Amino acid sequence: AGGAKRPLLSQLFQPLNLQGGGEAGWDGRAGEPACRSQKLMLQGGLIHPSSPGCYYYMPPAVRAMEKLIKVTDEEMRAVGGQKLNMPCLSSAELWRASGRWDRMGPELFRLADRHGKGYCLGPTHEEAVTELVAAQSNLSYKQLPLRLYQVTRKFRDEPKPRFGLLRSREFYMKDMYTFDASEEAARQTYDLVCDAYRSLFDRLGLPFIKVRAATGSIGGTVSHEFQLPAGVGEDRLVVCPDGHFAANVETLNGEQTSCPTCGEKLTQTRGIEVGHTFYLGTKYSSVSNAVFYSPENKPRLAEMGCYGLGITRILAASIEVLSTEDSIRWPSLIAPYQLCFIPPKRGSKEEEEGAALLERVYDDLAEALPHLAGESVLDDRTQLTIGKRLKDANKLGYPYVVIAGKRVCEDPPVFEVWHQNTGQVLFLTKEGVIELLSKVQVP
Repeated sequence: AGGAKRPLLSQLFQPLNLQGGGEAGWDGRAGEPACRSQKLMLQGGLIHPSSPGCYYYMPPAVRAMEKLIKVTDEEMRAVGGQKLNMPCLSSAELWRASGRWDRMGPELFRLADRHGKGYCLGPTHEEAVTELVAAQSNLSYKQLPLRLYQVTRKFRDEPKPRFGLLRSREFYMKDMYTFDASEEAARQTYDLVCDAYRSLFDRLGLPFIKVRAATGSIGGTVSHEFQLPAGVGEDRLVVCPDGHFAANVETLNGEQTSCPTCGEKLTQTRGIEVGHTFYLGTKYSSVSNAVFYSPENKPRLAEMGCYGLGITRILAASIEVLSTEDSIRWPSLIAPYQLCFIPPKRGSKEEEEGAALLERVYDDLAEALPHLAGESVLDDRTQLTIGKRLKDANKLGYPYVVIAGKRVCEDPPVFEVWHQNTGQVLFLTKEGVIELLSKVQVP
């Protein structure tokens, strides 16, 4: 029973294809480009292809996703966010009223129920949340600002799904919708949520740029995107080298080549959009008549904003920008497992002693650092050499790898510890290992 709580690599539902050279182990149809994160996620058993643009998220990917959602929840709570959950099915009437039933065109997954009533699978929920707030018939200014968000599956009928989770037809998004009593208050909310996004990407250690953006099918008057610079990115950005100005090329009129603030020549780069913020004004509240009562007890339209974070896209994009060609690197906060233990090879002279010592490290670690209790995997494929297993651990991107190698027979026993994100190798006693790992943060 003791061993049940220890995840063994051989038992994890994570079909590895780490040998996969070239095209082996990815799901593109012939001649379609794959990007680094797509190849690595397929080889590392994180995702498995279903139909075009749809994936099974395997258990390790779900662990990473749940951690990312936890960090997102912390940041949303810090700005007064209240989490709810809205239906994926949204009625056609609602979308017709806002004009988006027609404007969204073929990107909307549409269906009819048995009574012939039309629905779409929600790609986003402005209409739904505004209808919900409009249904509260006596909302007072004292209840504002209202900041509601959810983390749910979204659907978009992409004409050309590609690059794995970077552009898929079914994906997870965190979407927040805010209701304020005045334009001024709504703009303060806007800045507050943008700061929460900054904080999130900083905690993940991701090198984002906040750029001026077009409002597209969502609408509104002010909009920014949070972009991760990457060659495979689909957005073209211009950036002032001194940081005064950054914009999506879509927003430029004509050929703007110099920074409006300092005159420096703007540099071009490509980015993956991982977050998008919009100040909406009364665009949706006026359609649904989402009103609150002012101090004078007069009905006023709520001023709105909406804010999206691509949860599954952030997972793929962080692997895209942090990894090497053949080794996954995670933001350490959201790695599926923080550490991998590698016991000695079967039949080696360290086998018995090494295995017993690792068990003890495992138990002492769970006791000393309970928050890391479920965070380690034991690579029990002891028919393989330590070197081969270390190579696999490196490819899978565990932030820490603890090896019971030749020096476990010394007195006191010494373990080899690899800190993957810095490339450091340390030789530590059991106490040293626990001391090192005490600094590890998990959400």
